[in-house]
Amino acid sequence: MATLSLKNVEKSYGKVKVIHGVDLEIESGEFIVFVGPSGCGKSTLLRMIAGLEEISGGTVSIDGEEVNDVAASQRGVAMVFQSYALYPHMSVRKNMAFALKLAKLSKAEIDRKIEEAADSLQITPYLDRLPKQLSGGQRQRVAIGRAIVRDPKVFLFDEPLSNLDAALRVQTRIEITRLHQTMKTTMIYVTHDQVEAMTLADRIVVLRDGIIEQVGSPLELYNSPANTFVAGFIGSPKMNLIEAEATSANGEVKLSLPGNDLVLPTSWTGGGKVVFGIRPEHLRLAQPGEQALRGKLELAEQLGEHTLAYLRLDDDTQVTAKLLGQAQLAPDSEIAVGFDTGDAHLFEA
Repeated sequence: MATLSLKNVEKSYGKVKVIHGVDLEIESGEFIVFVGPSGCGKSTLLRMIAGLEEISGGTVSIDGEEVNDVAASQRGVAMVFQSYALYPHMSVRKNMAFALKLAKLSKAEIDRKIEEAADSLQITPYLDRLPKQLSGGQRQRVAIGRAIVRDPKVFLFDEPLSNLDAALRVQTRIEITRLHQTMKTTMIYVTHDQVEAMTLADRIVVLRDGIIEQVGSPLELYNSPANTFVAGFIGSPKMNLIEAEATSANGEVKLSLPGNDLVLPTSWTGGGKVVFGIRPEHLRLAQPGEQALRGKLELAEQLGEHTLAYLRLDDDTQVTAKLLGQAQLAPDSEIAVGFDTGDAHLFEA
């Protein structure tokens, strides 16, 4: 296990800066997930930690030792790539043994490490197969096993599940979680999938355009997003964000939305343009007399355990409601969805 420290880390390609002064402290044994849209800098930041990208500014330290000028092979990190990066002409066993042979470990030690890793990842029956004889999920487990046998200080995962189908993604995600619980090694995982981030992470780092927008536990980011970007990125379906005019007085804020007026108890002070946020799963079909959002139903998707209802407000703003059960809704009908005021969010416009 190892601590990891990033202090004012920057990355530039010529005159173009892609990482802007990132500061982050990672505790020993933490599972950290970098999440954000394509092009936000998450993979670049991971490769800088690994030593595969030169650091333009700032420092990266592992266990208190600066590693800016330390070669990737000497940093004590192991990386698992999206593309598996297995040697196609070598068996699974030889792929896993390759780095250990370079490190001049004894055959007995190499065999022990491979057997232990293969057993934990349930790939023992495939040790003598070539990568082309394995499924995508099996190949990814081999890539993870190749990293495990090195006993690294830090595991780095660069979108390792992107090439897998939905069922395999879930299964491999469970295996990675179990692996972390068993090994208790510091892990950093890059993904654009916020569901992976929510289910895997001890803490999530949300990135946009090379800047950290928020760091926190999955539920901290879900319950208290720092801004509209985090609010819209964390959660599936994403949070409804609606522009509104606000006036506040006596511990309440009155909101004027397209075709709707709401009153929320809040410590918000001031007025003017704001953004009202409410998550789809916090909406329900409104009861008579309950304040609600009212709009025309465009589409209702029946998913069995819940119904996704898509409404249009007067200004064409779309609102998504995730209603429990199998709600029977007529297309083009006017419907109202209510909510608990404690679930509402307000953001500066």
